Amino acid sequence: MVVVDHSYNLNLRYLQPWTLPGEALTATSFTEYFIANGLTRFLIPMLFCISGYLLAMRDNRPYKETIHKRLRTLGIPFLIWSAAGIAFVYTLEMFPATRTLVASSKVVQISDTRLLIHDYHWYEILVRWLLVPISYQLWFLQVLLVYNLAYPALRWCVLHKTARWIFFTIAVLLWLATFGGVIIDGEGLLFFSLGIWIQKNNFNIEKPSWWLNPLVWGIACIILCAGKTWLAFKGEALMGNAVYSLISFMHKLSVLSGLVAAWYGCNSLVSWCMSRKWFVWISGFTFIIYVAHAPGVAIFIDGMFALLHYSDGYRIISFVLLPAITIATCIVFGALLRRLFPKFYTILTGGRGF
Repeated sequence: MVVVDHSYNLNLRYLQPWTLPGEALTATSFTEYFIANGLTRFLIPMLFCISGYLLAMRDNRPYKETIHKRLRTLGIPFLIWSAAGIAFVYTLEMFPATRTLVASSKVVQISDTRLLIHDYHWYEILVRWLLVPISYQLWFLQVLLVYNLAYPALRWCVLHKTARWIFFTIAVLLWLATFGGVIIDGEGLLFFSLGIWIQKNNFNIEKPSWWLNPLVWGIACIILCAGKTWLAFKGEALMGNAVYSLISFMHKLSVLSGLVAAWYGCNSLVSWCMSRKWFVWISGFTFIIYVAHAPGVAIFIDGMFALLHYSDGYRIISFVLLPAITIATCIVFGALLRRLFPKFYTILTGGRGF
């Protein structure tokens, strides 16, 4: 889902909950926006929730031991893959054809005239390595590490009767405001803490209560995403600037409904997948897919357009083919790396995938 989201190729490619595409509504533009800025956006909140739940389930271990493990599984991979992203783009800039793709993608742009890493000062490269990675998907590892370090404080806030209401009120407001700092993210804070609360309160994560019926929430998610997508293209002409607030709120509701629907409604799909040896084998490379797919997938969007000669349907074809090619490439790369350099692979993945 993350790779598909990052393969979104409409004219305005940086997506926020309130983003208006600024182009005509077509079957292609509707489909891409509906998927990339709607149907799949529950994924990151779910990952934060699962991470908080698992950490709370194992918090009987000494804090120092937990932090040491998180530095190995999150901190070191972040530093390595962030540096790899810089080196990858820098290498692409050394060749005229791919340098043009880097510039047109704007993934490393600093100003109107500085579109390449070759234009950076040394301290700007340092910032992109440590704080604002060029491999932009790594923000999740960065924020997750911070919340792991802050776990004792978060657990106290979640479990303390008085503090809990104040804390979750603030967390919900930060989430609704789409607050995002360099190392603190409103969405991550809310759902990571929610995972802690779910585990500590023995909330039933296997069978839903009547009010958590996944079919109902799934239908609600689809309706919300479809309505939000239509408004993103047509709403400004009808409502003016008020459309930004409306689609932002619909986005938040679609995230919640999608999370509930997927959490309780996908058990049969997961069981079917995990009973297939080929799928289990592929699933061992999910971390490699995650850390290695970007920024390449964004840089090569225009290259894929050119490869398809801008023929009929080139954008929707690219939206399907580019993530498929990227995922397959990452799997092959991961499989070779794991076979040839298993110890190094362990460091790169934090011990995942064996």
